[in-house]
Amino acid sequence: MAPRIDFASLSLMDALDLAVLIEEEAQERYEEFAAQMEQHRTPEAAAFFRLMAINEAKHGRELAARRSQLFGGVPATATRAMIFDVEAPDYDEARAFMSPRRAMKAALASEAKAHAFFVAALPAIQNPEVRALFEELRDEEVYHQELVKTELAKLPPDSGLSDEDFVDEPTAQ
Repeated sequence: MAPRIDFASLSLMDALDLAVLIEEEAQERYEEFAAQMEQHRTPEAAAFFRLMAINEAKHGRELAARRSQLFGGVPATATRAMIFDVEAPDYDEARAFMSPRRAMKAALASEAKAHAFFVAALPAIQNPEVRALFEELRDEEVYHQELVKTELAKLPPDSGLSDEDFVDEPTAQ
């Protein structure tokens, strides 16, 4: 069983470490999705997932720099086992013939999921610095949602095809 996060006793260092881990996980998942989309010859969705991976990496570096500035090389006690799918898109979101619109909707759902994580954690947080960080991260997720919605609005509607339209019929062996 994964260690649970005790939000009531979370230190600022641990909160920053968790935030970095969340960004790293999301970055890795977007990179996985981009690679899958490239394999399935869906370059527009792959390009969008690469852009999301770049954004997650940038935010992770910014958080890591803050952590380093405040706490130097003090070893982290927060681990990847403490988080799973906080901001990373769900594995079942990737589709072989994913449209850019579907890719952006997956990203939007991920940003909403991350926002919900920070909102749910806030009532338990005692440390004012950790509370301020989580409020900042919560608000950034709203901003990220707005960015994705803006890009989504620029796209033409999907073709109307569903995933089932691409499933091969079973054949006799």
